[in-house]
Amino acid sequence: MTRYFAFNGDADGLCALQQLRLADAGDATLVTGVKRDIRLLERIDAGPGDTVTALDISLEQNRAGLMRLLGAGARVDYFDHHHAGELPGHAGLRAHIDEGPEVCTSILVDRHLDGCHRRWAITAAFGDNLGGVARALAARSGLGECETAVLEQLGTCLNYNAYGECVADLHFDPAELARHMLPFADPLAFAAQCGPYAVLCDGYEDDMARARCLAPAYEVPGAALLVLPDAPWARRAIGVLANELVRGRPGDAIGLLSPKSGGGFAVSVRVPAHSATGAADFCRGFETGGGRRLAGGINHLPDAEVERFTRSFADCFGPRS
Repeated sequence: MTRYFAFNGDADGLCALQQLRLADAGDATLVTGVKRDIRLLERIDAGPGDTVTALDISLEQNRAGLMRLLGAGARVDYFDHHHAGELPGHAGLRAHIDEGPEVCTSILVDRHLDGCHRRWAITAAFGDNLGGVARALAARSGLGECETAVLEQLGTCLNYNAYGECVADLHFDPAELARHMLPFADPLAFAAQCGPYAVLCDGYEDDMARARCLAPAYEVPGAALLVLPDAPWARRAIGVLANELVRGRPGDAIGLLSPKSGGGFAVSVRVPAHSATGAADFCRGFETGGGRRLAGGINHLPDAEVERFTRSFADCFGPRS
């Protein structure tokens, strides 16, 4: 029997993986990539007796791979909080799906494990821009302000590491980062003792210092678009910058466009909680778009679609006539 974990390379995917591996140690094959590399089930060849655990990757985007694995006799455990569409009715699938705005995949894993590694779930919630949820969980767990601040920084940096066009853009391959994390039952110990984490923090500070100097390329009341430079530091910063901007401008929708080497853009979108249109719904109006209620993205926006995207973004989130 072979065990596979297919996980998003961001904070939520990493911390969900960490909780499950701490709860059930054993050899496993890790399948992951950059933040937007989510069709991971296509890369797994599993059959009878094998188990596949999918973490923080859209079921809708992995439906073909999922059905192939189930048809081949593999058992699949699926934990996710993105738009899933209709769940397949198959005895080999155990789905833990919740698209609510106050959960992330690591919180679903935390529920499944009855909170036995909750500090990693708190870390993930911070990384997934669920600060209020994370602080409430930290308070219920008896963590003080200083400990909570460490987990917030850890979650932010783990999330930051996942953004890039390819793994070469990242400071660490998410699979490598998962191996560094595995020995640590307590994320506070990981933050204090793991050398690669210090490297990640330094990279985060350098990249974000540059990113914070960027000004919107297009702005109307209620909506702002930024176009990032074609540089690895900007590709790494895009997700954390989007979260930071939406916290600083809580009434505005934020869109960030990052140039891709083959043309077109990767897009990150954040919307305020009161928005009538969710980020995922808006992004699904474009091919390769998706996400969740408050945070979405488009994996590839062709150059020819940028004008339509800009017009649609302003019409959807800007002032009403």
